[in-house]
Amino acid sequence: MDKIKVMIVDEQAFFRAGVRQTLSQQPDLEVLECDLTQNALEVIEAHLPDVVLLGSDLASLSGLELGRKIAQHYPNTKVVVLSPDPDDMELFEVIKTAAVACLNKKTSSEELANTIRRAHNGEYPINESLMTSPKVAKHVLNQFRGLGKTMEGIVAPLTNRETQILNYIAEGNSNKVIAHILGISEQTIKNHVSAILRKLNANDRAHAVALALHSGWISPDAKPGRTSEDFDAI
Repeated sequence: MDKIKVMIVDEQAFFRAGVRQTLSQQPDLEVLECDLTQNALEVIEAHLPDVVLLGSDLASLSGLELGRKIAQHYPNTKVVVLSPDPDDMELFEVIKTAAVACLNKKTSSEELANTIRRAHNGEYPINESLMTSPKVAKHVLNQFRGLGKTMEGIVAPLTNRETQILNYIAEGNSNKVIAHILGISEQTIKNHVSAILRKLNANDRAHAVALALHSGWISPDAKPGRTSEDFDAI
C-alpha cells in the first residue's frame, strides 16, 4: 500500500518535530518537514506531497498566501491549515485559500490523522466547519453571489465529462466515489477536478459548484446517471 506523503510547513521547529513524531506512528503516513526559512514551494515541488499541514499565525496573511499559492500551483496537493485558535473570521480567510480543512493546533493526533486521510481521499472537512458557523456561511454565500454576477450569460467552458463530474461533486461525492461510479481511476477524476477549478478560476470544489449553479451550468436537482459515454476514453 502506498503511503500518504504528508509535509509539515511551520516556522516552529518544536511544533514540526512534535507533529512528525505523532504522525510517524501511523503506518500509512510518510511525514516530511519544511520550515519557513526554506522556499516552501520549491520543497513542495521537489517532494510533491499529497497533503501539506500548514501551521501559521493567522494574524498574518503570509501563511494564508502560501496556502493560496500551493492550491494554485499544486492542485493535487491538499492543504490543511493548523491554527493556534481559529475563529469565524480566520475560518473565512482559510476557506478563500482553497484549503480542505482548518484545525486547531491542539487537535488530537487521531483527528489530525483522520483529516489527512479524508483530504487525501478527496473530501473537504472544512465544509463541516462551515455548517457549524452560520456567520462564515453567510460571508461565503455573499461572496459567491458577487462572483456569480460577473459570470452570468457566459457559456460554460466545461466539457461534458467535466460537467458530469461537477454534478456528482454537487451531490457531495468524493473523488473516490465518483471514480467508482464512472469506472475510471481516481487520478483521472483528480485531473478533471483540477481542470474544472482552473477553468472556473474557483478556489475549491464548493466554490466551483456555487459558480456553476449560479450560472445554470448544472442543476441543483440534477441526479447524474451512468450513460454509454461514462466509459469513453478520457
